Amino acid sequence: MNAMAKFPFLRVALLGLAVGLVNGCGKHEPPEQQAAAAGRTVAAEVETVQQAPLSVRVDAPGAVVSEDQVQVASRLMGYIREIRVEEGQAVKAGQLLFVVDPTDIQGQMGQARAGLAQAEAALADAKLDYERFGALYKEEAIPKLQWDKVRLQYQVAQQQVAAARAGLGLASGQLRYASVVAPINGVVTQKMANAGDLAAPGRPVLVIEGLKKLQVRTQVSSDVYARIKTGEKVAITPDGDANLAPIEGVIAQVVPAADPASHSHLVKIDLPAGSGLSSGNFVRVGFAVGERAGIRVPAAALAERAGITGVFVVDAQGIARYRMVRTGASEQDRVEIQSGLNPGDKVVVSNVGQLENGDKVSGVAHD
Repeated sequence: MNAMAKFPFLRVALLGLAVGLVNGCGKHEPPEQQAAAAGRTVAAEVETVQQAPLSVRVDAPGAVVSEDQVQVASRLMGYIREIRVEEGQAVKAGQLLFVVDPTDIQGQMGQARAGLAQAEAALADAKLDYERFGALYKEEAIPKLQWDKVRLQYQVAQQQVAAARAGLGLASGQLRYASVVAPINGVVTQKMANAGDLAAPGRPVLVIEGLKKLQVRTQVSSDVYARIKTGEKVAITPDGDANLAPIEGVIAQVVPAADPASHSHLVKIDLPAGSGLSSGNFVRVGFAVGERAGIRVPAAALAERAGITGVFVVDAQGIARYRMVRTGASEQDRVEIQSGLNPGDKVVVSNVGQLENGDKVSGVAHD
């Protein structure tokens, strides 16, 4: 007699365990089989993937600068007595920036005043001679040669006074330059000297950038230079973050002469008003330099499951299958798919947040 016959209760227990295992396996079927068995249907739009010409883009780093940039220097030679602004400070036109020690100019003014006083005294003496000898000449009491000499001395004295006054005016004007003011409204972006440093004409002390018009400046290779031109639009990504919406800039100037060291060309790009960028920001500039065949899908078709980016592809039975993809550049709410899709695939482009792998899709198909 075998064990089953000898212990009938053991046979019953094993039969119950087998039934339980079968039921348990049914509860752990793949999600798509469970959804299909449950008949879950999601309404969504479907688009057929097609190849289309895509622009070839070359990215280059750039920096935002003000088109209105002023280097502020002293017109005098002298030591800087004080600087009243700091980097990053906003200033208004006419605001005092720094003061140069005016001691030398004040000495020149003293000399000019003394010279003017001496010239005026000589003029007064020459005027008296002119009036006295003029009367004598009318009475024919002196020869014409003597009168001509007195008259010439008077004219020379007048010219000397005029020259002395001009010298005093020049010295006074130079003293005015000892206090240097802001020529425009803007922001101090560079401070290249400190109090106590020697200021000289042509040596910048501060740099001020206006806020009215901003540009991006970047360097491009000769290949890119040959494919771009003034007036073309470019995509500018703030801080190089591809997740931020690009800003549309316009090429304002392309410098034909290449840098002798890097063999690259300077490109200036106008930013639109209200771009949100500030002088000094770093950006990436995308230049369209050609076309190639590729695939794009609406950005709304992208989904993320378990940290993986993908799309839902609808098969012949109308079942949505999640497929991992590799994305590329975005343009006009459409994203390039570099791998994971083929022409002819049907992709869900709406309501993807409600979809799960294996759901049945019912909706409108778009070619």
